[in-house]
Amino acid sequence: MSETVKNWYDARAEYEWIRLFQDGYHQLEYLVTMHFLEKYLPRNGLVLDAGGGPGRYTIELAKKGYEVVLLDLSPQCLEIARREIRNAGVEDRVKEVAEGSVTDLSKFENDLFDAVLCLGGPLSHLLEKSEREQAASELVRVAKKGAPLFISVFNRYGLFRVLLRSGENLTDSSHKEMFTEGIHRAHFPHPKGYRRTGGFTDAYFFLPNEVKELFENMEVQTLTLATCEGLSSDLEDATNILYKDRKNWGQWLEILFQTCTDPCMLGLGTHLLYVGRK
Repeated sequence: MSETVKNWYDARAEYEWIRLFQDGYHQLEYLVTMHFLEKYLPRNGLVLDAGGGPGRYTIELAKKGYEVVLLDLSPQCLEIARREIRNAGVEDRVKEVAEGSVTDLSKFENDLFDAVLCLGGPLSHLLEKSEREQAASELVRVAKKGAPLFISVFNRYGLFRVLLRSGENLTDSSHKEMFTEGIHRAHFPHPKGYRRTGGFTDAYFFLPNEVKELFENMEVQTLTLATCEGLSSDLEDATNILYKDRKNWGQWLEILFQTCTDPCMLGLGTHLLYVGRK
């Protein structure tokens, strides 16, 4: 994983801590993911949060009684994770906070974890297919037989919708590789000048069935695919208005949970969640 990606997340580590809770629309990624974690996680056990950044999921699962190991490539994100783990009072359940890449989990034994998380898109920062395959192989290797794996990636079709909405020049030569191969190469490694896509770091955007095929090739049984933003995809303003009405917001979440796995939904959102079992 490139230094460009590491530097990007170091520079915006504090934002990564608040990202999922800045408004109702961004909460959907977290809420939909937690919905499936609660559905498929074992009742207890040791969980790997690989690429977990500042530790939102680590802390939540530790609060629920799981033992968790957090791994991320960004030292700044991990500093925030240590701070927030202390603030949450769950130091005893977070067994390790380690710096590293999802492409190399050699510090962990085979069949060690009762569940494996790789959420928020770490696999989408691996531009080469061989790197994505290596990371997938490592995530599967360290999971126990029968353990669930939760993987979220950036969705290519969702990106195209963002480009349309943001008024990007679609004929720009810098977009050619993105449209043909799903690869975005960073133009602004630092958040200064950040825009919807031009300021983003190195990223690979998956086709909807690609993550499923990647893990099935590792002999993982697919349990479900879901789009995290569901029917709210690209309806940020309307979703945030609804968020202020708690009763209607709860009803809308129920609708999202019921529909986010519909095959018609999978290409819509910016984040696609895969759940499988080793």
